[in-house]
Amino acid sequence: MSRDALTEIAAALDGQGLVLLGAFHPIEADGVPALSDGRACATLILAGNAGGGLWPAFTAAPEAADSEGHPLDRWSARVLGALAGRFGGRALFPFGGPPYLPFQRWARRGAPLAQSPLGMLIHPDYGLWHAYRGAIALAEALDLPAAGPPSDPCASCRDKPCLSTCPVTAFTPAGYDVAACAGHVAAPDGADCLELGCRARRACPVGRAYHYPPAQARFHMAAFLAARNA
Repeated sequence: MSRDALTEIAAALDGQGLVLLGAFHPIEADGVPALSDGRACATLILAGNAGGGLWPAFTAAPEAADSEGHPLDRWSARVLGALAGRFGGRALFPFGGPPYLPFQRWARRGAPLAQSPLGMLIHPDYGLWHAYRGAIALAEALDLPAAGPPSDPCASCRDKPCLSTCPVTAFTPAGYDVAACAGHVAAPDGADCLELGCRARRACPVGRAYHYPPAQARFHMAAFLAARNA
């Protein structure tokens, strides 16, 4: 693999509407599985979506048009599986469990993230509008940029509008009331959240340029309700 492999992988992800969301050299405690040939993972590349960049690529794919379940997961598995093979690695995914791989731990190893008051990880640029679609495990230890210190934009956010915007106060210091959230989204009064995405999430001032477009927000909210009713 060339010395500019990280740049090549980032470009390949970009060509599929995905972004490189971080990378790190795992240690045993990170729980990264070995590659298919038994070699240990020396570099883990985290891949996902930021904002609406994924949406055109996904909606043009066959998975988005067929009648099978979990179209985004199946698309992610196909696309990242092919990219992992291209670079001699193994694709790993946050879905398909239990058991589930510790993607939240990996995310914080690979990028300067912090936990938001909503419980989601917040990115210094993308805010709450990023998600992990998978990872590529490589046997080679790639040259990685020096990791910066964790960035916590929530610490300096005085008003914290994310905590005061939810119509049913689903987010509190005690945790996330999933049932209240789902009940609101499924009701006529929850049309705003259903059509445009979580109102509390949209209230965050970080990464507003990366808000999901309405069609993508509606897709994710519909998947949230479907999972609750499964």
